[in-house]
Amino acid sequence: MNHSGFSLGDFFRARRDRGEPLVLATVARTLGSTYRKAGAQMLIAADGSAAGLLSGGCLESDLMERARSVLTGKPIVAEYDTRSSDDLIWGIGLGCEGAMTILLTRLDRANDYQPFAFVEDCRRRGVQGNFALVTQSTSAAFPLGAAFRSASATELPAGVAEVLHGTTSLRAATTVETGGATFLIVPVELPPRLLVLGAGPDAMPLVEIAGLMNWHVTVLDHRPAYAVAERFPRAQRVALNPAGDLPRELRAARYDAAIVMSHHLLSDQAYLAALCEHDAVPYVGLLGPAPRRARLMQELGELSQRLAGRLHGPIGLDIGARTPETIALAIVSEIQAVLAGRPGGSFKP
Repeated sequence: MNHSGFSLGDFFRARRDRGEPLVLATVARTLGSTYRKAGAQMLIAADGSAAGLLSGGCLESDLMERARSVLTGKPIVAEYDTRSSDDLIWGIGLGCEGAMTILLTRLDRANDYQPFAFVEDCRRRGVQGNFALVTQSTSAAFPLGAAFRSASATELPAGVAEVLHGTTSLRAATTVETGGATFLIVPVELPPRLLVLGAGPDAMPLVEIAGLMNWHVTVLDHRPAYAVAERFPRAQRVALNPAGDLPRELRAARYDAAIVMSHHLLSDQAYLAALCEHDAVPYVGLLGPAPRRARLMQELGELSQRLAGRLHGPIGLDIGARTPETIALAIVSEIQAVLAGRPGGSFKP
């Protein structure tokens, strides 16, 4: 298998635009220790290229072989169990102490590339949504691989419809067994929306890393020489924007994190003042040393209290970062940890 290196979204859009069929591989169920959990997906093209991973690269070659039959036939279910020593002899030798069930279905123009087209639309627009796949079935009404989405599903069993349409909150993939079928219902995971305030050279590796993680990145700067889209190919938007106009931007769009890094004291102060007033951004990062942060907080006065619990400055995890690239890694890592509600330390056995 040739892993393309593209994000799932880029990979999907390029092939859909050309009308090429794809195979969607979806993790339907896991037991024990597995690389990905239920609801995770990857795409496989007819030429052997792929995007996304369901294992550390161990299962993907086998999935490619199975995908060939799906491109010319019906959906299939693949079972992988590495919990016994027999796997080392008779299996594919993962030794991961887990089991995984993967559903492979064909996407093409005939089925409007669903449900993945729905997933991509939700991510592009930043709108919550759920989709469902039939992962087991003895029912003619709900055959294996049938796809449904919260925007248009009809004539579903009541228990499935309630979850799919959001009547009950859904934070992770869940299964509903009814009517002779098993439905895997998955919430669309929206990418974090990152606002980078300052487009200097050190912002370039930051946007590159965030883009590789499929984050939705907006870059704003008050300097025409820096606010150039070609310098940030992985950003969704790069704009020339005076610091004083930030309140209007924050009212118009939702952001999960904002990074203040213009290296211009008055601009950074204006950015922070706007973020003080707009408390819907849960993470605010400030580049620069502690004395600079203290000076900015003093200038903001009582307004700075509205950043309590949200402001991270000096920004980034303590990983010994010294170069623009490692500092960018430290910043993105801290944002990931904060948004995930994790401490950012090493895993402990």
